[in-house]
Amino acid sequence: MSKQPKYRQVADALRREIDNGTFAPGARLPSESELSARFDASRNTVRSGLGLLVTQGLVTSSQGLGYEVAKHEVFELNASRFENLDLPQAGDAYSTDVKNAGRRPHQTFRVELKPAPDFVAERLHVAAGSTAVLRFCHRFVDDVPWSTQATHYPDWLISKAPRLTEPGDIDEGTTRYLAGVGIEQVGYFDEIATRMPTPEEARLLEVGAGVPVLLWTRTGYSEDRPIRCTTTTFRGDLNRMNYEIGDLSARSENEPQ
Repeated sequence: MSKQPKYRQVADALRREIDNGTFAPGARLPSESELSARFDASRNTVRSGLGLLVTQGLVTSSQGLGYEVAKHEVFELNASRFENLDLPQAGDAYSTDVKNAGRRPHQTFRVELKPAPDFVAERLHVAAGSTAVLRFCHRFVDDVPWSTQATHYPDWLISKAPRLTEPGDIDEGTTRYLAGVGIEQVGYFDEIATRMPTPEEARLLEVGAGVPVLLWTRTGYSEDRPIRCTTTTFRGDLNRMNYEIGDLSARSENEPQ
């Protein structure tokens, strides 16, 4: 006999059925009264189980319409080629990959001069609290929040690359712009982590309290020092990241015909 509270047993059983496709994305779940009879549980217990699935982003609820399985259209990001100066759209793969998937990209920007957070100062090799240029981007796929991207540039770059402080996007992309003024990014270091969202992240990404975020921090380097630190925060339920390293010719050769 399970030691789990009854409402968790209800949630776990429904989660398994969502995972195995018994209830497909967009499908309506049985009513509370039907689930009460099935699980021999009170409606309050069933409601608590369904509420748990809502907070985990697996189920949505609306007044008078009951509960539906959330529609999760996962977007796959190839981090190895995310920055490619041969791409026409600002030198990163966001617009290109979204459009190639038959979906619609949209983004908003803000630019600020503000003290660098400690973790950014450490990665940029500048004093804690020193001024940095923050370029903040809020990105969408088909009007659904996809990510936020906060890129910090050290203040010594401002005199060499003044357009970094201009509001809005830089048409050719900041990496290409910096290369054009003699500050070429020759490598980067990636860090990947997960955690629960802050209230502000949950608001911007429109995620429930139980949905984690994926944090991707990339520090870019010129030949002699770091030139930027970018932290991209993704919805954990709508994104998957992959890398390509080395010779992968056998991967395509072994795909079934």
